[in-house]
Amino acid sequence: MSTPYLFRTMVDVPLWDPLIALHDESVFLGSCFAENVGHRFLDYALPVTVNPLGVLYNPASIHATIRQALHPDALPLFQADGEWRCWLTDTLLGGSSEQECREVVEGAFLLLGEALRKARYVFLTLGTNVCYRLREENLLVNNCHKQPGKLFQEVRLSLRECVSALEETILLLQETNPQARVVLTVSPYRYAKYGFHQSQISKSTLLLAEDELCQRFPSKVSYFPAYEIVLDELRDYRFYTSDMLHPSPQAVDYIWQRMVENMMDSELKQYLSEYEPIRRDLSHRPVHPGSPQALHFQQCTKERLEALRKKYGIT
Repeated sequence: MSTPYLFRTMVDVPLWDPLIALHDESVFLGSCFAENVGHRFLDYALPVTVNPLGVLYNPASIHATIRQALHPDALPLFQADGEWRCWLTDTLLGGSSEQECREVVEGAFLLLGEALRKARYVFLTLGTNVCYRLREENLLVNNCHKQPGKLFQEVRLSLRECVSALEETILLLQETNPQARVVLTVSPYRYAKYGFHQSQISKSTLLLAEDELCQRFPSKVSYFPAYEIVLDELRDYRFYTSDMLHPSPQAVDYIWQRMVENMMDSELKQYLSEYEPIRRDLSHRPVHPGSPQALHFQQCTKERLEALRKKYGIT
């Protein structure tokens, strides 16, 4: 009998060691892809912190954010369009006054610092090697806050600079939390605004940098091939959203499945399977929210959720 066609290439995902356990705390930092996957952990009520300062795109910005969270320094606040903001956060964090902005941003950094000190796994998802600096202050910014482009200088980090930023980040994490395992990934999102050739060069630089770090810290740093799974295994525009650039929810679902299969222990897998029907019911939107039937459904779902939390010791 002839060998059946598979009609796709499978990306090898080595079995994790050690596997992620149910009560292991995780932190996801990086591009919007980190948020997509990190929110899968949130969907299942797992202990996780996801981009509390907003989306981060490059190794230098991730390093600056983690350094500020673990060793607080003066915040680069500024005023624009009647609002106070911070160059180290996205536009969602700020305030109508300098004091309000400072309190909001400091609170977010405090949250991240506490999470990094307790995390068993820190996922860093890199999107690009492009970063931006304020021309007058030579300050790296994590977000341009829609300010005039003339204020910034676009900088492409070299391979050496990417490796250096990631290495300093890993050493900082190890100094603060020796138990933390760093998981590096590259976002499959393509940056069309830089041109597809430059986007590929950027991804190649990040892949080479991450490979270098995995070789330098084999017991502390690992790589998860999300980029390769989307480009080489799924390899079809139906796995992208309507802009043909962002991975679709279906693609994120598939990557989540590969993570569950290869990175999580048996107890966590069992918990996820038992939580799945509850998760679906929690997202259910009744036609008549105030009806006796809807209220009964909500109460039953709540009781099942509480029973599952008690069974697995989930707070």
